[in-house]
Amino acid sequence: MSKVTLQSLARRVEALERALQDRTATNGSKDWRSVVGMFAGSEFMKKVDEEGRKIREADRRRARRESSAE
Repeated sequence: MSKVTLQSLARRVEALERALQDRTATNGSKDWRSVVGMFAGSEFMKKVDEEGRKIREADRRRARRESSAE
């Protein structure tokens, strides 16, 4: 690797900034808010949500049993 200088670091930062800008331009400026609600009303997502609730409730029951046993 070549000697690191302030100028070489500045060039590397500029190259990274350009690459990031190119990537952002390619992907658009959308952020997480653009996907909010995209699964609304989906039967599959309702099932996923219900299974998640079951898992969390089972975890809560197990935690309560373990804390009351102490």
